[in-house]
Amino acid sequence: METRRSFIRKSGIAATAIALAPTLACRKEDPSTGLILYTVRQDMARDAQGTLAAVAEMGYNWIEAANYSNGMFYGMSPVEFRRVVESFGMKLISSHNGINRDNAVRMVEDAAEAGLSFLVLPSLPRTWSRSLDGFREAADFMNYAGDLCNSRGIRFAFHNHSVEFTEIEGIVPFDILAERTDPLLVTFEIDLCWITAAGKDPVDYFRKYRGRFELWHVKDMTPDKRDATMGEGIIDFKPIFSEMKLSGMKYHFVEQDNCVTHTPLESARISREYLINNLLQ
Repeated sequence: METRRSFIRKSGIAATAIALAPTLACRKEDPSTGLILYTVRQDMARDAQGTLAAVAEMGYNWIEAANYSNGMFYGMSPVEFRRVVESFGMKLISSHNGINRDNAVRMVEDAAEAGLSFLVLPSLPRTWSRSLDGFREAADFMNYAGDLCNSRGIRFAFHNHSVEFTEIEGIVPFDILAERTDPLLVTFEIDLCWITAAGKDPVDYFRKYRGRFELWHVKDMTPDKRDATMGEGIIDFKPIFSEMKLSGMKYHFVEQDNCVTHTPLESARISREYLINNLLQ
């Protein structure tokens, strides 16, 4: 199989990868960092292997996938995708999949083949998120999916947006999800931007539901509640990162849904550098 550097030289995004890359020697000394590939989804669509090479050269250690369809990850079989990721010196930790009762068995089997540690439901359908009863139904499904994942040695996780922290009839829907799900079967991937956009403090939830947030999505937020590159927004991350242990966090992933001031690859690099220099030392 080609080495990381030989592939970059032949890749369509070689110049970008080289321009963004620190030395591999520096990478070994840095704290570990992760990236969800949704951040660089356009690059992945054009050149998946070249983009993975660029992400690896930045120094990222693990990734979260965000493109699963018909049994394939980015057009590759689960085993092939895992091997490609590993060929660039990274670990495939998790994937955002639109899991439901109809496709759950197939998705969990494919997740196991890909060697995933976590299978993440990225959002709730509107039929669940518009009422408290809908959130109760969602929690029951999460227990079902969690049990299915657990049978294959995988953790099931749910990724929040703002809606789960926006009160309905005086109740925060996330409380239903947390209290109605079995901690042995269901964990949460907390999105630090969207919980903040909903006016809630992540640390309050770390204290309320200790150890339930094994995954984090890390992105900043502009004053008008749009996501931003790390260090270019208004979120004070230091109090949040000081409570990593309390939250139960095992892996964090840099994310930016929409990159405006930088290209997605540039945003990924800047965000990682901010993490390294300000929050993970």
